[in-house]
Amino acid sequence: MNEDIIFIIDTAKEAMDAAIKHLEKQFVNIRAGKASPAMLGSVMVDYYGSKTPIGQVANINTPDGRTITVQPWEKNMLQEIERGIMIANLGFNPMNNGDTIIINVPPLTEERRRDLAKQAKSESEHAKVGVRSARKEANNDIKNSDVSEDLQKNAEVDIQKLTDAFVKKIDDTLAVKEKEIMTV
Repeated sequence: MNEDIIFIIDTAKEAMDAAIKHLEKQFVNIRAGKASPAMLGSVMVDYYGSKTPIGQVANINTPDGRTITVQPWEKNMLQEIERGIMIANLGFNPMNNGDTIIINVPPLTEERRRDLAKQAKSESEHAKVGVRSARKEANNDIKNSDVSEDLQKNAEVDIQKLTDAFVKKIDDTLAVKEKEIMTV
């Protein structure tokens, strides 16, 4: 196969991989009832005048499936961390015991589970759009390359197979996430 075609296919595969990685990152932010340090990933704390991710000013643990503990490296950061969690509007009510911040993760209601499942489906659709846009770009590059028509057709078939495989991977990832969300 022509080097240009191989490069186009590899570039498309990288773009599709990036769409999957982005989807997986988004899925981590969609909580499924079990406490996880990743739930606080979006929390920013005012650390001596600059906005800093909470993970850089404190140790975050989950002693059990319903509790998150945040232990700051500097005790004077407790109020700032508490404020950052409230500002992030994650629906958590942090409790400050003087040493650590304890967050009880409430169980999800059925309605909230359905909303989270819809959010997961929406994120997977965005990933599919990313995969299809990589396919479109690759097909345009193939059409504009100066190789024989047969090679172009073969390359387009390869790109379509790649697209189908990535769309299936997205659907499988979504099915796992939906099951995780809907399991009580």
